[in-house]
Amino acid sequence: MSQMLGTRGYGATLRTRSLREQEADVIRRVNYALKAAVNADAIDRARAVADNRRLWLAIESAILHPANQLPDALKASIVRLGRSVQREMDQEAPDVAFLININDQMIAGLSGDPG
Repeated sequence: MSQMLGTRGYGATLRTRSLREQEADVIRRVNYALKAAVNADAIDRARAVADNRRLWLAIESAILHPANQLPDALKASIVRLGRSVQREMDQEAPDVAFLININDQMIAGLSGDPG
């Protein structure tokens, strides 16, 4: 019974959080893995970069979806940014600090925090 109440409470919490907050949390989780991978072995770095790649592919897909109602200029900016991130991840040794910085900026934007 208490597990059911806990699950119900968790669901209620998710429903009260805005979509922007939920999107920021997804990026935070990926960014946490990137930050942890800075001092990790090559396999952990590769996993973190792969997760970041999936994130940015999902972002681009969502931005380009016909139902997306963001202003066209903002959509174009995010797509350009995402493609820069993709190019960086295509490097033999991606600049993880750059990837973290870009993700931090996206989190700040989604959270309404300008800096």
